[in-house]
Amino acid sequence: MARIIMHIDVNNAFLSWSAVKLLSEGYQTDIRTIEAVIGGDESARHGIVLAKSPIAKKRGVKTAETLMMARRKCQNLKVFPPDYHFYQMMSQKMFTLIQKYTPDIEIISIDECFIDYTKVATLYGDPIKFAYKIKDEIYETLGFTVNVGVANNKLCAKMASDFTKPNRVHTLFMDEVKEKMFPLDVGDLYGVGKKTTEKLKKLNINTVADLAQTDEKYLYRYFKNQANILLQKANGIDDSEVITIKEERKGISNSVTFSYNLIRIDDILNKLRALTENVCLSLRKEGKYAKVVGVLLRDKTFQNHSHQRKLTTASNNTDEIYAVAKELVMEMWDEEPIRLIGISLNNLSAKSSHQLSLFENVEEREKRSELDHVIDDLKRQYGPKIINKASLTDTNIPKKYD
Repeated sequence: MARIIMHIDVNNAFLSWSAVKLLSEGYQTDIRTIEAVIGGDESARHGIVLAKSPIAKKRGVKTAETLMMARRKCQNLKVFPPDYHFYQMMSQKMFTLIQKYTPDIEIISIDECFIDYTKVATLYGDPIKFAYKIKDEIYETLGFTVNVGVANNKLCAKMASDFTKPNRVHTLFMDEVKEKMFPLDVGDLYGVGKKTTEKLKKLNINTVADLAQTDEKYLYRYFKNQANILLQKANGIDDSEVITIKEERKGISNSVTFSYNLIRIDDILNKLRALTENVCLSLRKEGKYAKVVGVLLRDKTFQNHSHQRKLTTASNNTDEIYAVAKELVMEMWDEEPIRLIGISLNNLSAKSSHQLSLFENVEEREKRSELDHVIDDLKRQYGPKIINKASLTDTNIPKKYD
């Protein structure tokens, strides 16, 4: 049978979860029904709107604007602080509920995941009926709503879940792409941000259909290696797997939020390199190898963009892991200012199980590995700033050498 992938996405997660918490504590009003926002500390950089109610949204309140600006638009605005511990707890409850039905789940952020329904379809039957079942069970059990997108791949499942909200199930199978996705504005295509949208529209590429039917050689003039990725997306093509991170295999990760937004790709990659050095050092210290590399970017509007990729063979080599992480960033980044970068190494093992290629320079690979260990030893003895590879400058990334 054709592959069936579902994307499950909490509707307005932070506001919904805060509403559930407040109601459980005896608060008389469901903040989802009034002019309300979840807002950070106004005395710090976080004094901005993190989430908004539907009514506040209608009044023009926007995510990431200051609370002062939001109050000007809503005179009766209620501001509630975020409770990240509770959010994490609700997130875990949702994922645990989903895992009752399938172990093939890829958690991509605190409030959304993919599941590969293909392997359990014989158990639960029609995928549409199952999507409604899990949507309703989440609401009845946990008190908040989700959208479920059902498709033949991750890209289309994600697109489907972003259709009309809240509390809906939508499909976007390959035979529905032309009908449901082609008429959309090109800016609605998942992974195509504001900067790319502006460039496309200057080229008179206004809809997903326009992009899907554009010659790749023409696109390459303006988007270089992104051209093929854009065409694949526009045609609903995505062969990426649902990557399940096994709980028993602890991952290693690190992220950093910057005091200023990064706007140049060189700066972003430089910070990414520093993070990669950091997590790879920890990986080698544990004598482990990673099979999955993940990268998280958070832009100035607090939108998260994350990609993961399976390695052909497990590795703990900094250059190899950075090369994959760099590819993920180049696929994701849309020239929007970045405030946070994170990297994670998952599916860890004690062996690399490296398969030799006829075209591989084994001696060169061994030299890279030896160099990594020499640098590790120097840093442990003399501190993290004693030496770095030539491509890495001082990036003030917090290190984990203890």
